[in-house]
Amino acid sequence: MDIFRLFTALFTITTILVSILIILDNRNPSRTVAWLLSLIFLPVIGMFLYLYIGQNHRKKKTFIKKRKQDYKVVHNLLYHQIDFTDYGEFLKKNFFDTRGKVAPLLLNNSEAPITVNNEAIVLINGYETFREMLKSINEAKHHIHMEYFIIKDSDIGRRFQRALIKKAKEGLEVRIIYDAVGCWRLKEDFFDPLKAAGVKLKPFLPVTLPFFGNRLNYRNHRKILVVDGKVGFVGGINIGDEYLGKNKKMGFWRDTHLRLRGEAVYLLQVIFLRDWFFVSKEELEEGAYFPKQGSCGQQMIQITSSGPDSYWESIHQAYFSAITTANKSVFITTPYLVPDESVLMALKTAAIRGVDVRILLPGRPDHRTVFWASKSHFMELLEAGVKIYQYQKGFVHSKVFIVDENFSSVGTANLDIRSFHLNFEVNAFIYDEGVTKKLKKSFYQDLQESKQIILKDYSQRPLHHRFIESVARLFSPIL
Repeated sequence: MDIFRLFTALFTITTILVSILIILDNRNPSRTVAWLLSLIFLPVIGMFLYLYIGQNHRKKKTFIKKRKQDYKVVHNLLYHQIDFTDYGEFLKKNFFDTRGKVAPLLLNNSEAPITVNNEAIVLINGYETFREMLKSINEAKHHIHMEYFIIKDSDIGRRFQRALIKKAKEGLEVRIIYDAVGCWRLKEDFFDPLKAAGVKLKPFLPVTLPFFGNRLNYRNHRKILVVDGKVGFVGGINIGDEYLGKNKKMGFWRDTHLRLRGEAVYLLQVIFLRDWFFVSKEELEEGAYFPKQGSCGQQMIQITSSGPDSYWESIHQAYFSAITTANKSVFITTPYLVPDESVLMALKTAAIRGVDVRILLPGRPDHRTVFWASKSHFMELLEAGVKIYQYQKGFVHSKVFIVDENFSSVGTANLDIRSFHLNFEVNAFIYDEGVTKKLKKSFYQDLQESKQIILKDYSQRPLHHRFIESVARLFSPIL
């Protein structure tokens, strides 16, 4: 009995100390309350979860080493646009729509140059994306750089493995960054042939139990492929067979990717090289990685990254700015709808002032808690006039943002707190009517495979559904 009392006393003291630490950890109120609730209702589990993944004070210490290298090509673009031409002011004066608001914002909050010599091709499924990626890899002449959240030992994973081994044996430089948590199921025997062929592989923030601190939180959610510095790919697709319809549980995964040629590829390359330096401490000379670009097109594109190492939450701010400046329509496809209060208010306000706001979400969950947390926002959004659809033909995993007729974004950031505040993300913001038109066409096609949520019907959902939604929403700031 004495041992039990001693344990109870120690546990109580520890709980109080952890509660104080949560309150003092410079959080916003909603996240503080969410962690305190987890500590109250799940005392043991909640405590260990916070100690392992919830701490915020190590963030700057962890990523202070992830310094921003000053690559000459990008520096010149930035210098020309910020210091010499004052391009931000030029955009504000000449574009009176969303472009004139978001482009200067990204120029300032993430030092993302605006590139105009580009061609962007929209790839609307795994078949198209993997075909184009493998084609570019097979045509590579100097280097191949890959950075992925998830790579699976699957049929398509083995196809990429064979293609990369072939190129490495031909003498090309092949580098891969993979997220240590996203690829935790990937065994060494998948990597061994790659290493033997000369491929350089590095995990992003390896996790070693039990001393992994908050490394489960800060994950590299980016999906980047750069070939010879001239062709780049970015979007929502990881390397896995589910994008080819081979997932028995979830069915076909619907996703969207971009194939880029031109100056925008420079920015994808910079993001990869900075991440490579962080994981390997190898600083690569820039000459061969930034070749001269011929005439590729006239599409205006900004590539921006965000993450725990960024001073501003650039993608979060860009989404907010785009919603609040929309004139006619805001179309969003996202697998997870767990917005913070600012984005939630922006969506409701846009709908109330007459903007056609539509959100496409999955009709079936891959993460049940996040699924119910997403549904907890439906009622207030529907009441404001937002149209919500749930995709029925498999699982929708796209991260697509379309505003009016000439603004769109395709990337890795979901419309959730984790993407806004915790993960390393990358998005392409495209100011082009042709690309926006194609993305809109694809969006309308997806709506044909979806079920619209009707306010009257949703308001009559079972009481236990409302309860589950409410509980999930309480924990949404820490999902």
